[in-house]
Amino acid sequence: MFKTFKSVLAVLLAFAMLAAACGGDDDGGGDNGVASGGDVDITSILEADLGDCGDAPTGEAIKVGMAMDFSDVVGFVDIPGSKLVPFVAEKINCQGGINGSPVEVRVAEVGGDAALAAQDLLDWGAHFLIGPPFADFALPILQTTGGDVPMFVAASTEPTLADASINSYLVTFDDFGMSEAAAQWAYDEGIRRAIVFTEGAGIPYTGVNPDAFAAEFTRLGGEVVSTQTYVWAGDTDFSSQVNEIAQISDNTEVVFSAALGFQVTALRGQLEGQNLDGLTYIGTDALDATGIQVEANNEGIAHTPHTSISPGDRIDTLLADYEAAKGEALESRGFMGLYVDSMFLGIQGMLDCGCTDGPGIGEAVQAIEGFKGLTGEITYAGTNGIPPKDVPINRIVDGEDVLVATIEG
Repeated sequence: MFKTFKSVLAVLLAFAMLAAACGGDDDGGGDNGVASGGDVDITSILEADLGDCGDAPTGEAIKVGMAMDFSDVVGFVDIPGSKLVPFVAEKINCQGGINGSPVEVRVAEVGGDAALAAQDLLDWGAHFLIGPPFADFALPILQTTGGDVPMFVAASTEPTLADASINSYLVTFDDFGMSEAAAQWAYDEGIRRAIVFTEGAGIPYTGVNPDAFAAEFTRLGGEVVSTQTYVWAGDTDFSSQVNEIAQISDNTEVVFSAALGFQVTALRGQLEGQNLDGLTYIGTDALDATGIQVEANNEGIAHTPHTSISPGDRIDTLLADYEAAKGEALESRGFMGLYVDSMFLGIQGMLDCGCTDGPGIGEAVQAIEGFKGLTGEITYAGTNGIPPKDVPINRIVDGEDVLVATIEG
């Protein structure tokens, strides 16, 4: 999710070497911490009534560390995510824990020192971590763990943050997955011409997503007729770009970017001012995160959310339960299931190995296949830490954000 910083590959390779060196001495066997066997019973957990709990679990605690970024850039997902995970842990403990083991959650704000926050969580005894989506914070955390403790970068789509050899996992599709899906959807809609907005080729998120869209759209047989640059999260005046587009557009193109909701609607208004009212707009998870559902002039705009939430489904019900219990509605609804799935995946790894040592948990996580989480089916077996998940395509139709297609992962 969103823009990460450069120069990650060399660092990740170094971590991989460190993890390989450190992991060889541990056989990953159980250490009498958590009873092995079984699957996380998500249905039972979600149905737990906090007003009618059974006896408190008394086994050795499963410790979940959350290293979260509360800044203006990421706080809109990490802050609500760090509230929902402890709430789900309350539900787990309410119905007896995991094989008699309570689940404890500790949240550490990465602030100006992500490595220190990670070390605090490790000193506390965290069995696995849920980490922030940006590389500038995620990489120092990985350096601190040395690859020994699994980390799930819950809200990230950055492919370079996934590396099973250093116990770093995405919980969702990556930039390539969602942008290639967007291209497939546009082509399936009969669109053969595209206008792409980018911050520059290869730039994490704001360049990688447009690169992936353009490559797939072209491969399918479409044509990118215009590539425009802009400043992500900054530009709202697109007059120069619009003037160029007006010279070449035939009013049938799809407009793709990784821009934020208010930027896409601003661009649309300016293009419509040039009588370009037949264009189709599709964007990335940034639109879901920044409220395209409530933006003015949003009708018909499509995006690639991580989950397509419908009234009464598991995520909708969980978020309603949280609001009823805590008196507040959580924002960034489409991302919340990723944080909860991160916890469930770490616990599932512990159940599969019957252990509490990081390398053993990581080895078990790497073998997870067909895990049915809140956000879809998740498999790590045979991957490098990026699950091949299906990509939902949502579109604003008659003012409602509805699922219009699912592109197979």
